[in-house]
Amino acid sequence: MNTLIILSVLPILVLYLGLFKAKNALLPVTVIGLLAALGLAVMHWNDGAQPIYHGMMLFDNFAVAFSAISIVSTILILLLSKEYFEKISSHVAEYYAIILFSLAGIIVMLSYNNLTMLFIGIEIMSVSLYILAGIKKSDFASNEASLKYFLMGAFSTGFLLFGIAFIYGATGSFDLQAIRDWALAHPKGIDPMFGTGIMLIIVGLCFKVGAAPFHFWTPDVYEGSPTLITAFMSTVVKTAGFAAFLRLFSECFAPMSDFWVPVLLIITIITLFIGNITALYQQSFKRMLAFSSISHAGYLLFAIVALGASSANSVFIYSTAYSIASIIAFGALILVQQQSGSDNFDTFNGLAKKNPFLAFTLTVSMLSLAGIPLTAGFIGKFFVFSGALAQYHTTLVILAVVNAIISIFYYFRVIIAMYFRSNERDEVTVPAYFNFVLGLAAVVTIIIGVCPGFIANLI
Repeated sequence: MNTLIILSVLPILVLYLGLFKAKNALLPVTVIGLLAALGLAVMHWNDGAQPIYHGMMLFDNFAVAFSAISIVSTILILLLSKEYFEKISSHVAEYYAIILFSLAGIIVMLSYNNLTMLFIGIEIMSVSLYILAGIKKSDFASNEASLKYFLMGAFSTGFLLFGIAFIYGATGSFDLQAIRDWALAHPKGIDPMFGTGIMLIIVGLCFKVGAAPFHFWTPDVYEGSPTLITAFMSTVVKTAGFAAFLRLFSECFAPMSDFWVPVLLIITIITLFIGNITALYQQSFKRMLAFSSISHAGYLLFAIVALGASSANSVFIYSTAYSIASIIAFGALILVQQQSGSDNFDTFNGLAKKNPFLAFTLTVSMLSLAGIPLTAGFIGKFFVFSGALAQYHTTLVILAVVNAIISIFYYFRVIIAMYFRSNERDEVTVPAYFNFVLGLAAVVTIIIGVCPGFIANLI
């Protein structure tokens, strides 16, 4: 767990650098620290992990894989932050430190072996995000996003905490192994207290990942938060939420899947249709991405509904594809927003003529998010659909394919605007570090799409 220690000490170091006015060292030190944390995490791969800290945490291959993609996504997002935070405030160190504290909470969420640590990890992450959503103190939209996120987050935490309390009341333990043993010992006839706990936990976790009908905070919070913070919430936070969701249900509640799968199945269908249909009517690119993230939550729920040996791989591959594509989309949005001051689809008109490379990377992102073949997004959808078909959820897969077709319409609006609509516009200034991040993400998206064995064999 050296990774967690580094991510706990690193933000304090960054705050000291800010105190001594070492602004130019903030980003390099943060990235170097994250690379060190990534290296230490990867060293735990296949090392026969055992529960640590009196059984509270377990840094197994599952935790290593999701920690790696979370740290890599954070690095790419922070590389886009150069000069971004300076335009908001002169106190830049605090922003890096809060993001790192949030990432520390995420690592706890990914490696918990006790429901107490799940709650602590979610709270460390959430409190940091409440602050990050409102870092534009003079911006009313940012203040509104922070308040809504705090109120809805506190509300969902209440459901989660009540659920954990009911599970403890039924089993007498917070430990995942003890809960699983209790579930295996009671395969027939679910205890009312235990069943209530499962339902409350589902509600709490669906709030956190933005699944319908508990999604109503997502569009406003994503739209009002600074774009870079929205990118972090949409990728790293969502990945961690689903990893924590999957760990709990695969390790503890799998023996009673007949009880909770129908509920989660209905939530999945509602999430897919609300996310995709509502995204069709958006005129704001950023708000479209917010509803798009809701629909992707529906696809990720497939792996939990069709719980099996391949569920972890499906969530990992889909999360990787979605995170990389979303980072490209939000990076391009930051650049266009800085030039035009707007995030409407019309601001992308004619972008391909002035910035062909930027338009190409954004096209790769949209194709991947839509699940078009030869992109990572297609491979992610293939894995989650295959898992659902293996569990005989044929109707669910058909509905998901219909939703995937719907999503093509709003993703292709951006491509059509860039390549087929003319506009007298100036060339968007693209810094070198943006070119690096967007280019690297686009290449990885294509490599995974063309050679899916690259990531499938890796994990």
